[in-house]
Amino acid sequence: MLSAVLWDQKDIRIVDGPIPEIGPGEVLIKNKCSTTCGTDVKNFMRGYPLLKPPHPFGHEFSGVIAAVGCDVRGFSEGDRVAVHNSAPCNECYWCKHGQPSMCERPVFNRGSYAEYVRVPEAIVRQNMFKMPDGMTHKTASLLEPFACAVYGIESTPIHVGDIVVVNGAGPIGLMFARLAVLKGAEVIVTDLVKERLDIASRMGAHRVLDLTGVDDTVEAVRACTPGARGADVVIEATGLISVWETSCLMARKGGFVLLFGGTKAGSKLTIDATLLHYSQLTIAGVFHTTPVDVARSFKLLEMGVIDERDFVQHEYRLTDLETAILEHASGTVIKNCIVYD
Repeated sequence: MLSAVLWDQKDIRIVDGPIPEIGPGEVLIKNKCSTTCGTDVKNFMRGYPLLKPPHPFGHEFSGVIAAVGCDVRGFSEGDRVAVHNSAPCNECYWCKHGQPSMCERPVFNRGSYAEYVRVPEAIVRQNMFKMPDGMTHKTASLLEPFACAVYGIESTPIHVGDIVVVNGAGPIGLMFARLAVLKGAEVIVTDLVKERLDIASRMGAHRVLDLTGVDDTVEAVRACTPGARGADVVIEATGLISVWETSCLMARKGGFVLLFGGTKAGSKLTIDATLLHYSQLTIAGVFHTTPVDVARSFKLLEMGVIDERDFVQHEYRLTDLETAILEHASGTVIKNCIVYD
């Protein structure tokens, strides 16, 4: 089979190798669709703190079960499935204390840019789902990023009528915006790309702000709130430390700031301690997701709360993966997908 290996930064190689063998509890997936991701882009452009190349590349995909290992229950060859890329151990300190996103020994499945993908037993048991007939593989491939957004939104105290600012209209930012709309919030989305803001509007955002050329982004956002008091909730979804810092300044007194976007290794957050103390801000980081939120996400995908057409723009073959990644990096698309025979 053909598969992609990230050999080094800005060095993707398509290699020919054997189809993976599966063990007990595992399944083999014939890939149908792999979507590009902001993490893939960062990994390609500058590396990723949790991974050292060379390594199999990609983690968002959907396909059809080609083979089933012994002891697998509930799945059969030929099933169309949505597959998350990880599962917690359920045995470490963090798992037992209700924080499986911090699992000490998670199972990760990397290498979704490939004609076949082996799915480890822990993921099969916890985070793999049969697709209903009406669900496409493009929609199913959004499960992993959507699960991260669902986990993030469930960690955020949003109430009906709250003003929620989402900084960044990339894939995750758009998902956050849609989920906040569904919670009954008044949602403001900021970005530097008009096309992305147009999608945010289409997904229900009540106001969008193009911050291109804006000298004081904090003032511009606060001006959209009553008395310029700031937002009840601010969600950061760019991964830029400068936006982490400005996001903390956009919240009202007693407000909540969720810092989601992964920053470059070594980044340091600077915040005025007096502001933090006297304004009683709550600032939280969030990473990855949990099996509960993966299941919730799959149900929401079944319900059609997001539309694949808002997220996946162009199709490419595996041999054109670098082109698909670079187009994603340019910001001219939300995502691209790799399709297979």
